[in-house]
Amino acid sequence: MALDRIPQAVGVRFGLVLRRTNMRRWPTRDFVYRSPETRDLDRFQENGLFPGELVAILHESDDGKWFFVRSYNYHAWVRKIRIVPGERSTVMRYATAGRFLVVTGSRASTNFNPVDRAISEVPLDMGVRLPLTEPERLPKHVDGQNPMASHAVEMPVREDDGSLGFRTALVGRGQDVREGFLPFTRENIIRQAFKFLGERYGWGHSYNARDCTGLVLEVYKSMGIDLPRNSSQQGHSPIGENIRIPEGADDRERRRALAKTRVGDLIYTPGHVMIFLGSDNGEPYVIHDMSGSGWVDDNGDPIDGVMNGVAVTPLLTTKASPDSTYFEQIYAIKGIR
Repeated sequence: MALDRIPQAVGVRFGLVLRRTNMRRWPTRDFVYRSPETRDLDRFQENGLFPGELVAILHESDDGKWFFVRSYNYHAWVRKIRIVPGERSTVMRYATAGRFLVVTGSRASTNFNPVDRAISEVPLDMGVRLPLTEPERLPKHVDGQNPMASHAVEMPVREDDGSLGFRTALVGRGQDVREGFLPFTRENIIRQAFKFLGERYGWGHSYNARDCTGLVLEVYKSMGIDLPRNSSQQGHSPIGENIRIPEGADDRERRRALAKTRVGDLIYTPGHVMIFLGSDNGEPYVIHDMSGSGWVDDNGDPIDGVMNGVAVTPLLTTKASPDSTYFEQIYAIKGIR
């Protein structure tokens, strides 16, 4: 970590993310688990960064292979190969471009490019925002492909001398993308969440996937809303309209809170967040990205099995732990308006 080389006043540099990458607690790619049974929870994994995202570069590891960076909602170690530094004005101009493409599907990618590997088939996750090439600057072809049936976006690249550059890449119009953010509606919240249905759970954006808060982050990013990274930061923050459920509250108090909950609201339990879908015959349902299991039979007895993915489950009976349900652990309900 080269802690002895941190000056009294840190000179901040800025950069852009080239490809999806992990944010790590320490500058290492080693995996660390609490037990052999918890291999889906790498304790050094913190978050993910995505192409085109802006970061502040604060420090460099002793071996010169890692940057310590600050993104809009997190700070951790990132491999240098995934970040390209640039002038602050250039980076900010890119990050605040007025015309931009937003990925609205669970995934998209730039088109295959046989000439330029740096911009060929770059994976793009929901909520990724890329500036659009201005029409007057659009070439007649992009490395041999006519751009008219695609969106032309500006991708950051590392030039041969290590400096920040930009190249036009194409994203086919048949992909789930759009110019500008989606309208913020309850219908869109649910529609976006269901695009992840069945995806494997990925703690801290590992496994090229996402965890419970990652799911919520990407859904809301596609509508232009940035939220804190962790569920506790989201749940305890004053953002939105909040219903707080005190410790020791009984089921009746929780049911009264649920009666005020609207479709698309966020429900928080310790270390977890769910999106409320509404009720069917008095049974409230949620969509969420679950680790572990949580299934119970009609008698409320646990069923041996594993979830580890995005699923729709009943709120009242799904187990958050061997001793309690998610319903029994609710401490906050948040409505983003």
